[in-house]
Amino acid sequence: MGFFYFLGQRKFYIHLIIAIVISILLIWIVLKSMDVFTQHGDVYIVPDFNGFTIQQLDEKGYDDYFTFEIIDSVYYKKKNKGTVVLQHPLSGARVKQGRHIYLTIVAQSPEKISMPNLKNLSLRQALVTLESNEIIVGNLEYVKYFAHNAVVDQLINDEPIEPGTELVKGSLVDLVLGKGELTTMIPMPFLIGFKQAEVRKKLHYYSLNVGQEYYLDDDDTTHARVYKTDPETLTEEMLILGQPVNIWYRSDELIDFQEYLKQFESDTITENPEDIQYKSFEDEF
Repeated sequence: MGFFYFLGQRKFYIHLIIAIVISILLIWIVLKSMDVFTQHGDVYIVPDFNGFTIQQLDEKGYDDYFTFEIIDSVYYKKKNKGTVVLQHPLSGARVKQGRHIYLTIVAQSPEKISMPNLKNLSLRQALVTLESNEIIVGNLEYVKYFAHNAVVDQLINDEPIEPGTELVKGSLVDLVLGKGELTTMIPMPFLIGFKQAEVRKKLHYYSLNVGQEYYLDDDDTTHARVYKTDPETLTEEMLILGQPVNIWYRSDELIDFQEYLKQFESDTITENPEDIQYKSFEDEF
């Protein structure tokens, strides 16, 4: 009875209201404190930092909102050194103030790599090795040597390059290869519609070289595709090891290459670089 009597007292309700008000006030203070601590509601859109240097980002005041951290550097010939090429989070992301922005910038100098030992490897093995090391294959030169398509020497600017020599990635390395005991004749590969980078690679796999290159529309290699070759595409003429092939390019923005390629569909196209003919001659090339 005493308990129910207490519930009927005015003093109880006054204390209850005071307790509720204090509780609400404490909860409000805690939530506000958390907002200040976590910066709740202060969200910023990440701009596109591509092409800016760290110094430029600081000068523009971005360091007041974000914390920049460089995690990697890559070398680009055509981009300004020290500029941003990749970022995380990407531009347009919504982040809080002080968020770490991880940047990849253009290296001040090209990456270096050790020249691999290609001697006595097959041409195919040498091409794969150089490609994996980001070294460009230049000219293929063939000399008298018993092993067909075996690497006899590796050159830079006509000078032998020893294995382990430090090179800049993207360096041009020429290969000296053996002709073998039989004279090897090579079919002309099909190149129509190929891009410039694909042309060099395919010709090398066929033991051939890139000759003169002509751009009939403009010098923009991005859209340039093979329009004509010399020797002609699908010729029955057999080529010698290391023979240069001249290339004419047209822009795929001006030429419908899908339509252009239809005229070659009915002809037989050799696609395997190992489909070569071996003939013995008294006179070696």
